[in-house]
Amino acid sequence: MTQWSTRSLARVARERGIAPTLSHSTVALILKHAELQPHRSRYWKTPTLDEDFRQKAAAVLWCYERAQALAQRGEVVLCVDEKPNIQVLERRCPTLPGRPGLIERREFEYVRHGTVNFLALLVVHAGTMRGWCLEKNDGACLRAVLPQLLHPYRKARRVHLIWDGGSSHIAQDTRELLRRYHHVRVLVTPPHASWLNQAELLLRAFSARYLQRGGWKRRSDFVAHLDASWPEYNLLYAHPFTWLWTRAKMHDWFERHRR
Repeated sequence: MTQWSTRSLARVARERGIAPTLSHSTVALILKHAELQPHRSRYWKTPTLDEDFRQKAAAVLWCYERAQALAQRGEVVLCVDEKPNIQVLERRCPTLPGRPGLIERREFEYVRHGTVNFLALLVVHAGTMRGWCLEKNDGACLRAVLPQLLHPYRKARRVHLIWDGGSSHIAQDTRELLRRYHHVRVLVTPPHASWLNQAELLLRAFSARYLQRGGWKRRSDFVAHLDASWPEYNLLYAHPFTWLWTRAKMHDWFERHRR
């Protein structure tokens, strides 16, 4: 067996003579008392805890801790992340809206109308966003929008640009393009630590409000929907994220887990 239940545990215990009359309800009580939940699991991913992680994480957290102060002196902290290959789906039959006594009902089968790659920018001190739809999730398409992305901050004293180590981000051509922007400081999150990028929180909040339960008949309709949605998000929901993981907490966590 690869998945256990109280009934299967009770059966094996009886077969092996551990408890000849054990019932599944008694197993449930034993597991509850022992705070064990063998029917549940979750994924986990931990970065390599070395000095490279410590230094990169500290640099990102420094920006978050000082985002407001940096903005007051003409510097801006930006986070960038992609939501690649979003499927444009249309239900084969119209969705039936909810009514008294019945929840909304959606057709199980759907028609695919291609995919869209959505690039999101978060202004950390304000919590506002901008979005771009990319034809492909590659370096060429990313570099095509980088000038638009950075143009509003051309007069900033410094731009702290935070993103993960994706291939399009660390490509040689991308690095050479960013070198032309002498006021841009690029910070790459450590490997397996993209959760340090606040743009991931933004995409999660945006998707929950503007992508879930949606249906579109054409890819162009979905692109138009995205182009209209991120400005509305700024009007209705944008706010700075409350980020509690400081550098001090990171260093304590680092030492504890490395030991």
